[in-house]
Amino acid sequence: MIVELGHLALILAFAVAIVQMIVPMVGAHKGWVDWMRLAVPAAQIQFVLTLGSFLALTYAFVVSDFSVRLVAANSHSAKPMIYKVTGVWGNHEGSMLLWILILTLFGAMVAVWGRMLPPALKARVLAVQSSIAVAFFAFVIFTSNPFWRIGSPPIDGNDLNPLLQDPGLALHPPFLYLGYVGLSMAFSFAVAALIEGRVDAAWARWVRPWTLLAWINLTIGIALGSFWAYYELGWGGWWFWDPVENVSFMPWLLAAALLHSAIVVEKRDTLKSWTILLAILAFSFSLMGAFVVRSGIITSVHAFANDPERGVFLLWIMAFFTGGSLALYAWRAPMLKSTTVFSTVSRESGLVLNNVLLVVATAVVFVGTMWPLFVEVATGRLVSVGPPFFDAAFTPFMIVLAMALPIFSILPWKRGDLGRAARPYWGIAALSVVLGALVWALQTGGSMFAPIGVTLAAWVVVGALADVATRVKLLRAPLSESWRRTVNLPRADWGKTLGHAGVGVTIFGIAALTAWETDDIRVLQVGETFTKGPYELRLDAIDNVRGPNWIAEVATITFSRDGRERGQLFPEKRFYPVQQFPTTQAAIHRSLTRDLYVTLGDPQASGGYAVRTYIKPFSNWIWIGALIMAAGGAVSLTDRRFRVGAPARRRSEPPAAPMPAE
Repeated sequence: MIVELGHLALILAFAVAIVQMIVPMVGAHKGWVDWMRLAVPAAQIQFVLTLGSFLALTYAFVVSDFSVRLVAANSHSAKPMIYKVTGVWGNHEGSMLLWILILTLFGAMVAVWGRMLPPALKARVLAVQSSIAVAFFAFVIFTSNPFWRIGSPPIDGNDLNPLLQDPGLALHPPFLYLGYVGLSMAFSFAVAALIEGRVDAAWARWVRPWTLLAWINLTIGIALGSFWAYYELGWGGWWFWDPVENVSFMPWLLAAALLHSAIVVEKRDTLKSWTILLAILAFSFSLMGAFVVRSGIITSVHAFANDPERGVFLLWIMAFFTGGSLALYAWRAPMLKSTTVFSTVSRESGLVLNNVLLVVATAVVFVGTMWPLFVEVATGRLVSVGPPFFDAAFTPFMIVLAMALPIFSILPWKRGDLGRAARPYWGIAALSVVLGALVWALQTGGSMFAPIGVTLAAWVVVGALADVATRVKLLRAPLSESWRRTVNLPRADWGKTLGHAGVGVTIFGIAALTAWETDDIRVLQVGETFTKGPYELRLDAIDNVRGPNWIAEVATITFSRDGRERGQLFPEKRFYPVQQFPTTQAAIHRSLTRDLYVTLGDPQASGGYAVRTYIKPFSNWIWIGALIMAAGGAVSLTDRRFRVGAPARRRSEPPAAPMPAE
């Protein structure tokens, strides 16, 4: 009965979404206030109904109701409870329901916290947001119904994909979807602005918090996915340029560009047309991600479905919203021209450079990801584009971006003096180069990636801190004055400092791991000892262990350093009988300076087991940097200017409409 109620709630939410899509939009066009007001309760009801539907599906998984086809195909009675719950979105149909839940959540949030939005704009934003929901409700109800019953239920289920039976499934997809789907809010604001033909500083202040919220969650989601792959797949890598990794990375790059572009709209009332285009493209790439993951056009450990019919439906959704919004943009963008001018050396120019580099980098990733598909369609040949292409084509743009970041972020608006602005940074540049040279000397040859990475990381991190020091006049004013300035520094500036510093920390982690990682593979007998780097490792035992829905061979490996025993590692080879699927569980001893990473291979015909050992220097700094970036975004999001509204204008002008209040 609960399952049927969930299905009914989904259908009712679909009906409400249709009403919300049409009535407020007509009301905004006609100026009918009551019709516009309908958008708020409709958005709230739509979310509540979708939440009820999602909870009903969760209930079916928790109680192992194998009369529901989705539960039978993706669950098992012996599966631990955490994986019964997370298994709700560990499949195509459930993940799409989670997608819609988050889509309606963002609409409800605007309905509740957007009280200060102009009524017509608010109505149009919620109507556009609901039009996206209508498309995905139709997709789920007509092609991917999660509540479909089985006439003769099986005794037990088919279990969840073993690669997904990990705590990472509880966090990675929800955060990723909050980012992916959250960009729909920027898209809705952009389309609504195009319909009205008006983009101004107040609009930028409304759209920035929603974009920032999506970017924060996307940052966390991508970092969690990278960390999950690092320890779960047993390959020892943190980024593989997998097509599905790429389709989450591209919206992240575009969202970062959008955040910086919106600053120019807010501060200088220019780049309006470009900012609208970025908002459209960022969500369009999110739609492309949904299509790629679920259409079967690529092969990936991340892919949910291999169904061309459903892929065609998603392709039509993507074509409608991307093509329709771009057509509207082509028609209305000429109305968004700005007469504001700025010098080549100015903060505006720096932000334009930032945007160009991020967008071109996105284009590189797009070409590398989709090129094999284009070639196959055109010639029938199968080709692959791997990490060497991405590393060579993508990295130079990030190097230039890191070099420009500290200088252009401190330039004044409209017109600046590059020599004067850079004067305090000569010492930082010298320090960064000295650190890079020191690394090059200490590593006694080898890759130049580490010296370059350390130089760039120091330049970005110290440059971000120097920006704050300059703003508070540290060492150039009395300590009391510097403290007063520090306390009064806007939270958005602190967030910028954290965000840029996080970029530098991640650059350091990537460079150090790429340049200094070493590995060793050998066959070990029980009791045998070997040395890897500063560690001495001994294979003590191989034990057979049975879990709730798996069996495993678990190695006990004792490791020592400087003659002292430091601990034990327990790498595993698991086998899931229901799915007939083996997995590798790496064992990792973590520290800030290096990870000792061990995986257990197959037993050898000659006796013993294959054991692979990695020394991974500073690998955790990659994810620490990502978390610092997300923390910077969160600090910026608490800035009062994002919540209260636009600054008051001169008395001769009407006041700007305020920001959404919490």
